[in-house]
Amino acid sequence: MSVKITALQAENVKRIKAVELTPAENGLTVIGGKNAQGKTSVLDSIAWALGGDRFRPSQPQREESVIPPNIKVTLSNGLIVERSGKNSSLKVIDPSGNRGGQQLLNSFIEQLALDLPRFMGMNGKDKANTLLKIIGIGDQLYVLDRKEAELYNERLAIGRIADQKKATAKELPFFDGIPEEPVSASELIRQQQDILARNGENARKRERKEELAKELRSVMDKLNELTQRRDKLEADYEIACRDAVDLHDESTEELENNIREIDALNAKIRTNAVHAAAEREAKQYGDQYDALTGQIEDLRAQRLALLDGADMPLPGLSVEQGELTYQGQAWDNMSAAEQLRVATAIIRKLNPECGFVLMDKLEQMDLDTLREFGAWLESEGLQAIATRVSTGDECSIIIEDGTVKDTPAEPVKPTWQKGAF
Repeated sequence: MSVKITALQAENVKRIKAVELTPAENGLTVIGGKNAQGKTSVLDSIAWALGGDRFRPSQPQREESVIPPNIKVTLSNGLIVERSGKNSSLKVIDPSGNRGGQQLLNSFIEQLALDLPRFMGMNGKDKANTLLKIIGIGDQLYVLDRKEAELYNERLAIGRIADQKKATAKELPFFDGIPEEPVSASELIRQQQDILARNGENARKRERKEELAKELRSVMDKLNELTQRRDKLEADYEIACRDAVDLHDESTEELENNIREIDALNAKIRTNAVHAAAEREAKQYGDQYDALTGQIEDLRAQRLALLDGADMPLPGLSVEQGELTYQGQAWDNMSAAEQLRVATAIIRKLNPECGFVLMDKLEQMDLDTLREFGAWLESEGLQAIATRVSTGDECSIIIEDGTVKDTPAEPVKPTWQKGAF
């Protein structure tokens, strides 16, 4: 069972002359009044009594008084805590009459419950670290966040390189219908020489034909005498004619053009090769980027599973990118009521034995928000003692000139539905 404050008596503390307070067991007890009347002094008295010298005011004694401060706090576990006398000595008495000291109080009093502004004033990361510490996943989440940051930075660098490679490949010219490998000039020359050799052989065969024809004409007059010679020559001539019919000279024009254009051709081939290499590199870096994206998404899934499985002090509370969030909103985007709700839940989780929290300056809440916040406190079984610059009906007591004004109302009894927020 968490410990609550059941009664407070304070005299001559800061602006307080004499104040008695019986806070509501659960929900919100509002200490109202105008400025500089002693409202905050009531909270300071409780914090000093229970928290020790670190909460001692720099000028604890009321200026107009010659009597030292006197504070008595009664707790729901039966302990009675007193600070009194010139040295404001501490006395803690349990129901059996045994005495204790500050160490006994520290065992169940959460320091942040006495000093809520200290938590509220933490930066986002410190708030998040406080939460992660109490739910026991801080180290695991730190490892995942660090790994995600490393992968994110690596992916960012890879993505930039991939974009550069794509841009380079896009800017490079590309020639269609060009071979992938550079062309050799010596090969083209060899092909040209082969054609020239075959053409030379054709020329010799043509010359042979002409020689035979000439010889045939020279012996025609001797035909009668040289019949056998004529027959042979005619036969040779016929053979030579047949050979000449099937001969076709090959053109070397294309090869000659290719030889002349080989440098330009090879330049285009090299350009295409550079273009292809740039596209391959861009694809490789793109693949690396996609792989890193997958790893980052996997880490984020692990992180989400870790947070989903954690025993959060408040539904909707989480840690994103090292910052405390509630309902998806960072601390500076939360309303004042949401900030108090989150802070109270975390402080309660820090030390479940401490069932109360002190709050100052609740005038930042309108009445509806104040009632909703009180309803949530009740639903959680929490006690909050708070101050508010107001003299309205929402106040449990009114402090005026260091004392409780005439007939304070009963501790505020909310008319809202319990647990609704």
